[in-house]
Amino acid sequence: MFDPVCPSGLTPIRFGDKWYGMIIRCLEHGPRRFSELRVPLRGISAKVLTRSLRALERDGMITRTAYPGPVQRVEYDLTPLGRSLLEPMAAACAWAEKHWEELLDAREAAGHPR
Repeated sequence: MFDPVCPSGLTPIRFGDKWYGMIIRCLEHGPRRFSELRVPLRGISAKVLTRSLRALERDGMITRTAYPGPVQRVEYDLTPLGRSLLEPMAAACAWAEKHWEELLDAREAAGHPR
């Protein structure tokens, strides 16, 4: 999913917008800071990441915790509701992996490059 050569747009199953599922997967193993999310999400702009994080927070999928101090630190983490998406997302990823060649062939037949 995070491989730069992986055509993640190929997967026909979406969880929210293009980035929601990837953000949720980035938070699977615990809280992360904004800059830490940017590493695996190389293709996302700061503006789009901010917008996606706000939407995920609004929808109850993540929490945003700001820590006071001389340098403000903010972390994002999955809520129980957000964590409940991990299992269906894993099933969707397994399905896409199983049918990858068929998906690629269908895109190619429709005139879209692999």
